[in-house]
Formats: sequence, structure tokens, C-alpha cells
Amino acid sequence: MGTFKIEGGHQLKGSIQPQGAKNEALQILCAVLLTSEKVTISNIPDIVDVNKLIMLLGNLGVKTQKNGPGSYTFQSDDINLKYLESEQFKEEGRGLRGSIMIVGPLLARFGKGYIPKPGGDKIGRRRLDTHFEGFIKLGAKFRYNREDYFYGVEAEKLHGTYMLLDEASVTGTANIVMAAVLAEGTTTIYNAACEPYLQQLCKMLNRMGAKISGVGSNLLIIEGVEELGGTDHRMLPDMIEIGSWIGLAAMTRSELTIKNVSWDDLGQIPDVFRKLGITVERQGDDIYVPAHTDGYEIQNYIDGSILTIADAPWPGFTPDLLSIILVVATQARGSVLIHQKMFESRLFFVDKLIDMGAKIILCDPHRASVIGHDFKSQLKATTMVSPDIRAGISLLIAALSAKGTSTIHNIEQIDRGYENIDERLRAIGAKIVRL
Repeated sequence: MGTFKIEGGHQLKGSIQPQGAKNEALQILCAVLLTSEKVTISNIPDIVDVNKLIMLLGNLGVKTQKNGPGSYTFQSDDINLKYLESEQFKEEGRGLRGSIMIVGPLLARFGKGYIPKPGGDKIGRRRLDTHFEGFIKLGAKFRYNREDYFYGVEAEKLHGTYMLLDEASVTGTANIVMAAVLAEGTTTIYNAACEPYLQQLCKMLNRMGAKISGVGSNLLIIEGVEELGGTDHRMLPDMIEIGSWIGLAAMTRSELTIKNVSWDDLGQIPDVFRKLGITVERQGDDIYVPAHTDGYEIQNYIDGSILTIADAPWPGFTPDLLSIILVVATQARGSVLIHQKMFESRLFFVDKLIDMGAKIILCDPHRASVIGHDFKSQLKATTMVSPDIRAGISLLIAALSAKGTSTIHNIEQIDRGYENIDERLRAIGAKIVRL
């Protein structure tokens, strides 16, 4: 189990470049299975979850060529379907949440797709019903082996249909879209997720020859085609990492520039940080956060009531940044209610922040009330364990702002989502070592 040792209380300064988007990568990489032609993808983040998926694709028979940092060419012209029923696949597929998205492309192109129950973050239930109900509506037969938690779908030919998704699941929508592009006839998906990363997937599929309309809305119409061709694709910067760096700058009262953020794809993220009183300036396609030497003050609602920040499907505020918002609020002037609607276990890391001196009342699994210190009392260093990716980065930000030396164990969770994070933080002045 890896460990970070962090000497907190230092101001940082400089610029930082966000990595490619993790959540986009997990969709885009699975889409290479839809064609036998070459697909070149750039700005791929070098992180554990993405590298696991690239390895899994290689074991499935996808030819993988590394062109340079963050750039790969994939060719799926000789797929080994027997791997899907091997013990090796059951083990490797179980260790990665994003592995579920290989099922749609495999079902569409080869008539069958299998997956063990995927793992990933311990943040509460993440149902797979949306995925499989979509496949069934397209004409697939579903089977589930309860003994080893193994899912399967099979179909000689998928047929387009109308479907209203039970939830606007990002991975569910992506999986169904990838299955539907090669189905016979027209598929209409209502209550589809419309995150920028899903828009990226649809645009890439259209360049490959798919016919998807309504991209960016919650109503997607897909006319099935016979086959798809190759393409080149560059991934967006990771909006969760961008939000993490805004939070880091505020908590350490540092002057930071976040480079090449693709402002138009950030949605509500800048405005939510502004509601906490943080200055977020647009400079071209960069974000500039000045040093908040006088702190930052939470805005109340216009009637004077306490601010509530809640997550919601896009274009609502992403749940992946609520942990960051919560940590940043611990040093604000004022109070805020954090309402985590979409996952029921994501706020359980707040006990670590309370140990550090934060004033947080955990109302229930979904809501936490935060009373800010206004930097009149620094958080205190402590020893903690990272429970998941986003809580891990939040605890890291808390440690960088705290007085004294903190230790964070189980940093593999952080490495799953953040590329070379200790090196990049040291480059802007952080005192952090990996043990």
C-alpha cells in the first residue's frame, strides 16, 4: 500500500496542465472495438484505471501501438472472443468499473458481450440495470450467473427501437449508443446522459461513419449503419482535475494558472466555485486563480438562506467535485449545505476532516453541513487512508493546507484518477513525497 507524506501550510505558485479526461477515456477506448480499422487517440491520461483498460483490450486481441506520451493507435481486426470466458478475464474485468463499456461494442459487432460484476470506488450502489435493459430492448438475450457474478448478453442481430432510460446514466448511455450504432433500423434514446464526454464519444462515432443526431441533448436518434471505419480523436482535459486545482489554489491561498481547460465544456463548475467566494478568471482558454490572502466568503441565496450545493446529471453540477467543494468550504467565511444526491457513501470521508479540526455536521449519508473557519484556525495534520479517488484528492488538498506533516495511505486510489500527481504538485511548490 503506497503512502504520501505531505508537509502542509505552504503557498504554491505557477501553472499546471490538466490531464486528459479519465471518464472520457473509459468510453472512447471501448469504442475502438466497433471497427477493424485503426483508431488513433491522443491526450490519454497515464493513470491506473485507463492503463488497466488498455491492458484488458490488449488481452482481448486489440493491437496497441504507443505513438508517444498520451497517444496510442488501436486496431481491433483480430479479436479473441474466447478470452471473455476465461478466468483471467473474470479477474481483470472485475477490477475496473469502466470494463462494463466493452459489452455494447462487442454485442454490436460480434453478437455477444460478457462482463464480471465490475469493481471501482466504494461510493455506494451503481446499478447496471440501465445498461442491460437497453441491450434487451435492442433485442439481446440477457443471462446472469449468480455464483460468480458474471453477466452476459447475446444477439444474432440488434434492432433499433425507442427507449426511455430509467436514469440518465453516463456509462449506460454510452454503452447503449455503442450497441445501437450497428443495429438495424433507428434507435431513439430519451433521458440520455448529455455530458461533454458523451458528446465527445458521439462526435467520434459520427466521424467513424455512425449517424447520431441530437448530440448534446437528452434525446439521441441513431440510425444504424453496416460498419464503422477508423478515425483520429483527441480527448478533452479532465474537468474533475480542473476543479481539483481550483480547490487546491483556494485552500492553500495560492496563485495558480490552470492551462488549456476547454472553458466551453466546464458547465457550472466555475460558477459553483464563485458561489464559495473564489475568484475564477478566464484568460483565453486558461483559468487564473489569484492568491486569496483575505480568504473567501460563501454567498447566501438572495433571501438570505444558507447556500446548498447539490449534484445532478449534466448540465447539473458533477458529483465527482462535491468532495472538493466540501473541503474548500471548511476554510470559507460562512456556511454551506453539501447535498450528495447521486451516491450514498461518498460523504463518509468527512470524519477524517473532522479529525483535522474541520467543523462539519454529517446530517445523513447524503448531506453535510460545513461551517467555515475563515483561515482563523488551520486544519491540523493527521494520518488518514484514502477511501476512493475523489475523497483521496480532497484529503490531499486538506493535507496541503494543514499545519504540520500529514500521511495518506492507500494512495493507489488517487493514482487511479490523477497522473503523476506528486511530481506535478512538487513542480508548483508542494512539499510531498511518495513512500
